[in-house]
Amino acid sequence: MAGVQNVIIIGSGPSGWSAAIYLARAQLQPLVFAGEKSGGQLMLTTVVENFPGFPQGIEGPQLMTNMREQAVKFGAIVKDTNVTRVDFSQKPLKVWAATGSQGAEEEYQAKAVLITTGAEAVWLDVPGEKEFIGRGVSTCAVCDAAFFKNKQTVVVGGGDAAMEDILALTTFASNVTVIHRRDSFRASKIMAERVLGHPKVKVIWNSAVQEIRGDGKVTGVLVENLVTHEKSALSTDGVFVAIGHRPSTELFKDHIQLDEKGFILTRFGLEEKSVHLAQSSLRNGFVQFPTMTSVEGVFAAGDVVDFRYKQAITAAGYGTMAALDIEWWLST
Repeated sequence: MAGVQNVIIIGSGPSGWSAAIYLARAQLQPLVFAGEKSGGQLMLTTVVENFPGFPQGIEGPQLMTNMREQAVKFGAIVKDTNVTRVDFSQKPLKVWAATGSQGAEEEYQAKAVLITTGAEAVWLDVPGEKEFIGRGVSTCAVCDAAFFKNKQTVVVGGGDAAMEDILALTTFASNVTVIHRRDSFRASKIMAERVLGHPKVKVIWNSAVQEIRGDGKVTGVLVENLVTHEKSALSTDGVFVAIGHRPSTELFKDHIQLDEKGFILTRFGLEEKSVHLAQSSLRNGFVQFPTMTSVEGVFAAGDVVDFRYKQAITAAGYGTMAALDIEWWLST
């Protein structure tokens, strides 16, 4: 594709597609590298009930298909290929993507780049886990807890994210069994106390899930005590994996500023002195383009930035913010 693009979006999912819709409606014809596996984590979900506008819920893959079609309708150009490398050291910004031929890549140039590569859950990597994703295995209790009303559930993990999942489940589930590898939680004291004091919660310490079992849907787990190595079967209707999320930022680590966990730092999270913001970038004391990264013209949105909320609707909101920032920045 010849010429310098106005905007290249790397990644899809609710953040990327929302940005593409806004940028396309602004007549900027964004070029979206959706990747060989487009759609992000929602492609692994079944019914999404908490995305506004769908009172009966909508399948995750269908929601992503709808958003993609809407972006294309307004003029977004989509390529289902992976970005292989980038160069943000000079203008125009450069992005290379695989062409389909083994090892071959093509260079693209843009005035602005938006990174929406998201994050992926850290999995247990045990038998049955991938097989039952969406059929009892989940990485988001806040999203799926309502499906487990009056059912038995298991949460694997011991950090603050796991504590949040546990407490979300206690609103609906009949009980929550926490399986943790250590003899104490890594979570903050206040969160741990809330969980340990809850009447619906039971903790199995020094243990790990070795297998997830089921017949069409999850029916139980095999648990090993890591001290005695005894194994026991535990009945459950759902397994929530809460051992962390890993932002998909390996491609950008030498090109923009990341935090210690690999999430992209935007100007929301950077002090002025750390990125040497020009005075013109400030207006009434606020950063003018809060979704811009440490590199001028490179923006980021969604779960690649968001280490806290990790919801489809917040990712879509981040994408919208970034699109508006890019539109304004290109016009200055």
